[in-house]
Amino acid sequence: MSSGNGSVRPLVVIGSGGFGRETVEAVRAVNAERATWDLVGFLDDDFSLLGKVMEGLPVLGPIDDARDRLGSVALVVCTGGPRNYFTRKRIVERLGLPAARYATIVHPTVSLSSTSVVGHGSVLLANVVATASVTLGAHVAVMPGVVFTHDDVVEDYATFGAGACLAGRVHVEQGAYVGSGALIREDRTVGAWALVGMGAVALRDIPTREVWAGVPAVPIRPVSLPADMSSERAFEADPARPALRDTKITRAPSSNDRMVD
Repeated sequence: MSSGNGSVRPLVVIGSGGFGRETVEAVRAVNAERATWDLVGFLDDDFSLLGKVMEGLPVLGPIDDARDRLGSVALVVCTGGPRNYFTRKRIVERLGLPAARYATIVHPTVSLSSTSVVGHGSVLLANVVATASVTLGAHVAVMPGVVFTHDDVVEDYATFGAGACLAGRVHVEQGAYVGSGALIREDRTVGAWALVGMGAVALRDIPTREVWAGVPAVPIRPVSLPADMSSERAFEADPARPALRDTKITRAPSSNDRMVD
């Protein structure tokens, strides 16, 4: 897409794996509704991918180019899976860029209530639902078909697999991973950097840094944080994150849409 329209901002996707490629398709769906982003390409630290074309876009260079060479381009960090879901926080902290550099991508099929908000750098893929007064933090990754119900609060860097469902007033702390098809009972907390397994049914609070799985979910093992995240600093809020405020949504908007950057 050409960036001749002044309202269209260049966008680079950090991470060319499955989540990054899915995000590219979400961006194309946004652009089909309203020209919003000029997709430039990917950044990836896998040097074997440099110069290759993924989803019709080139892998331009390593991730540090986002800071060193691409100073005005919008970014979205699309890395992390159940084996290593710490990467988004590590990349964001490594780059040290202001929140305004990060795009928030919301697929046009997302149902986002007028009282729900989404933080900067987050990605909501197709058919996600946020029913009423849902708060999603910064750099949250939400796969297709996830359901958030009333008064759910999700902190920064959390990840949700496809089809996960949260009942009302659930609190998901920083960096937690909720696997595909997992169900979280109302008024429960999923602790920071915890992992809830695929298809699990969480009837109790999930403690910080624990893996729970099964029906009902039970503890399996502790989570081993990377060495550079083992201190209390790993659980601090993003200091660059601005206060919640209304801003323009990154999909074709309705008059009721709200978002935070």
